[in-house]
Amino acid sequence: MKEWKCVSSSVVSSHPPWLQLERHEIELPNGTLLSDWMWVDTPDFVNVAAVDREGNYVCFRQQKYAVPGITLAVAGGYVDQNEEPLMAAHRELEEETGYKSDTVTFLGSYAMDGNRGCGRGYLYLAENCTATGSAVTDDLEDQELILLSPEELRIALLEGKFGVASWTATLALALLKRGVSCQDI
Repeated sequence: MKEWKCVSSSVVSSHPPWLQLERHEIELPNGTLLSDWMWVDTPDFVNVAAVDREGNYVCFRQQKYAVPGITLAVAGGYVDQNEEPLMAAHRELEEETGYKSDTVTFLGSYAMDGNRGCGRGYLYLAENCTATGSAVTDDLEDQELILLSPEELRIALLEGKFGVASWTATLALALLKRGVSCQDI
């Protein structure tokens, strides 16, 4: 299979550091040119499935603008300029939860929209997390830290309680990495 090629691009709207909208001219493998392909450039981010020493998952109950009502969430945030995703995962975990971990495993890096961009997610599993104090967060939303047992997490995932796809993917990958089979989910 041949890849799609970007022949040219131009900025339509720029709102640093959060968003840039671009118009791309794309050449398809068969030679067809698409002259008005819209591309959304947003910062890369990390999500962290955190598990404490007792095996509980460190999560949040919160509100997000794009998610109706209350949602469950994992720690995460944008990767700062010139910051490695792993360092961002450690930083976000401590900032948002007040937990640290010396055992952080990379679960993968994924495009958020296969055709339009929208940033790249770097997903991690932090195990044997220990509380270091209170979280120091600058998030705009109210959030409540909660601990979920593996069974409570499994039920919450099946009930769609995590309102963002990357959070759900992070936790599903974490469960698989920790030995929970797909049949158990």
